Amino acid sequence: MEDVKDKQFLETIVQAIVSKPEAVQVERTVDEMGVLLTLKIDPSDMGYVIGRKGQTAQAIRTLLKIIGAKNNARVNLKIYDPEGRTPRGGSDADVDTSSVDDLKI
Repeated sequence: MEDVKDKQFLETIVQAIVSKPEAVQVERTVDEMGVLLTLKIDPSDMGYVIGRKGQTAQAIRTLLKIIGAKNNARVNLKIYDPEGRTPRGGSDADVDTSSVDDLKI
């Protein structure tokens, strides 16, 4: 019972934040790295869960890590994006490779 507390906690928090709580789904997988919670929500609610500059998502991750520490487990959160967008600043397409070539020895 205690191993699904993290999943129930995530569902409860996210359902309170989003405008379509019926679309919230959490998949829980356990491996040698710990617990991975994959959050699936309606694409229109993505901004609510991520928050400005990722602050809401980071806060949820911090709370999940506290719950994991209480249960001696490492808990990670993955927010599923069906449109396959990359986070700002995380796209390889933004890198100017011409200046990198000049730095090679």
